[in-house]
Amino acid sequence: MKTFLQQGCAVLLVLFAMTATAEPDADAAQAPRLEAQSEIEKGPVISQFRENWILGELRTLRQDMMEYRNQMNLLVTDRELEVADKAMGYATNTVTYFFYLIAGAASILALVGWSTIRDLKDNVRVYAEKEMARLTSEYEARLADLERELRKKSRTIAENQEEIERTNEIHSLWLKSTKEPSAQAKIEIYDRILELRPDDPEALAWKADAALELGEQRWALSLCDRVLEVDEENAHALYQRACAWSGLGEIDNALSDLEAAINTSETLVRHARVEEMFRPLQGLERFDALVGNDSDLTVSG
Repeated sequence: MKTFLQQGCAVLLVLFAMTATAEPDADAAQAPRLEAQSEIEKGPVISQFRENWILGELRTLRQDMMEYRNQMNLLVTDRELEVADKAMGYATNTVTYFFYLIAGAASILALVGWSTIRDLKDNVRVYAEKEMARLTSEYEARLADLERELRKKSRTIAENQEEIERTNEIHSLWLKSTKEPSAQAKIEIYDRILELRPDDPEALAWKADAALELGEQRWALSLCDRVLEVDEENAHALYQRACAWSGLGEIDNALSDLEAAINTSETLVRHARVEEMFRPLQGLERFDALVGNDSDLTVSG
């Protein structure tokens, strides 16, 4: 069982690593459009290979899980039969010993009188009934505990399987979003991701980016606010909200969010220098102080 769980964890780690690799990076999202298009053209073959590999691994994991469930069912059935057999054997031996004891006592007490034997018979019957009731209650309690434990493990296995399937579907949607050229199509894909995993901060942030491409600054602003309610230091959301503020003419708010985003992730400076949404900010002293000047961009390039 430990080996099976370790394999499941390993596959999950691979899935998360592949998701982190395949998901769009906040840096690449704001790079020049020509560079992003070039990366998209190079990616389909590798992405298809990764998808096939992941689906194969998942198929193997699902088969292992079904085998594990069958083994658990067989184990439970064997345990129940074993417990029932032991209980019946114990009860049979107990009754047999009681009969031997009664037979011996009857031989001795036959001399005493019939009334004494009858009283002994009644007492032995009462004691045997109490002992049988005690043993029955004890084994019923043990079987109930075993059943609860097995149900708990079955629920855990089912939940893990559902999470793996959900993660695989979300990963496929992320890969598909990188190949979509239109912002509207990307928004539809992000909505499907949010249906599977509500309030996913990455999906909300990238949906805000697509909304900005459509010129929906206030919509993008609302999406970024939802992300920042959960994660106040989300650099991607702060950057997108700064773009939205700039598009709405809110210069101070745009500069404040841009400063917070750069403080969280300094790599955003390069994107801010060439960001089309920041044209209203160019030439401002505070903006130049945050992103530097063109000579710094040339040297760093």
